[in-house]
Amino acid sequence: MELKRVVVTGLGALTPIGNTVEEYWNGLVEGKSGAAPVTHFDAEKFKTKFACEIKDFNVTDFINRKEARKMDKFSQYAMVASDEAIADSKLDLEKINKLRVGVIWGAGIGGLETFQEEVINYANGDGTPKFNPFFIPKMIADIAPGNISIKHGFMGPNYTTVSACASSANAMIDALNNIRLGHCDVIVTGGSEAAVTIAGMGGFNAMHAMSTRNDDPKSASRPFDATRDGFVLGEGAGAIILEEYEHAKARGAKIYAEVVGGGLSSDAYHMTAPHPDGIGVVAVMKNCLENAGMKPEEVDHINTHGTSTPLGDVAELKAISEVFGPHAKNININSTKSMTGHLLGAAGAIEAIASILAIEHGIVPPTINHSTVDENIDPSLNLTLNKAQKRDIKVAMSNTFGFGGHNACVLFKKLD
Repeated sequence: MELKRVVVTGLGALTPIGNTVEEYWNGLVEGKSGAAPVTHFDAEKFKTKFACEIKDFNVTDFINRKEARKMDKFSQYAMVASDEAIADSKLDLEKINKLRVGVIWGAGIGGLETFQEEVINYANGDGTPKFNPFFIPKMIADIAPGNISIKHGFMGPNYTTVSACASSANAMIDALNNIRLGHCDVIVTGGSEAAVTIAGMGGFNAMHAMSTRNDDPKSASRPFDATRDGFVLGEGAGAIILEEYEHAKARGAKIYAEVVGGGLSSDAYHMTAPHPDGIGVVAVMKNCLENAGMKPEEVDHINTHGTSTPLGDVAELKAISEVFGPHAKNININSTKSMTGHLLGAAGAIEAIASILAIEHGIVPPTINHSTVDENIDPSLNLTLNKAQKRDIKVAMSNTFGFGGHNACVLFKKLD
């Protein structure tokens, strides 16, 4: 059977550098850092005392108080971002066939704060179980797409993909394939995460995964820099409306870009560390290009996973050099995590949005906070350091990898 074409017709974002898509994009181009001292709890005794939190956000501006109390933050964030994306798409919700509209969402952890609070309350009590009746529904990772579909009556495929930090990229690829195969006309996809909590910060600190640059949080996320010392934890959500091309064309929708391919692979190596030679990353990018029917030399821009960890950054760039060969030096490579921090399960979604907007605006956002060259990184690579660069981008790739060796790669193309 002939696969259907899939396009992007709506975007929504709630990020540490902007609470709408417009604010997020402006923050990216300006090279704005979202890192600051933690405000969600007292982090004084933690090794890391800062994070990339959502700022100036009042959930009751978007969701009534009664409903908001039934949702963990990760689900609240999903609702806000998806509402923006749906509005941006200008879908007529009264006329579309809702049986053919799905919600496929990514979350690496889900309701961590809810779980934490309920367990702490029990531990501090007299041993009598007095759990909130909404504890389980608030916590489970699949509740975000459930809430989105319930609000809008979308009755197509509805589930959450969980592959750690690759979760929302996995969700996009599942959404792509569902539309390609003719199962759906429209899918709301993306991801959300809200792990800036006592348990989240404490757990990642115990792994020695996060930066401890407490004297200068704004510059702590520094992908590709020789002095990088770990990632900066972020939170938020990204939502993307994927739509079958003819369906979008028939209703006169604005089309941001075409989704031309998605690739998946596994490192099959270690729970948390990447394969030092990046063999899984090589495989996922090759899989993605093959799935799209494209050649390496057609790619203009890569938004890397680029978490600012000592091992991960080098392994990914080595893999890019292997896959793209001499053409690698012609690609604008960047890591927007230098600004947003690492949104875990939501990373793939907000970075896909950055890639899509880079195509639309002809601008590659910078990799900020770079000051010291890493001798382990090929100096011929254009890492788009510290300042945005203008460029006509026809094809952009977005890489996302997760603990457990999960690799996902999505390819976007300017519509012909």
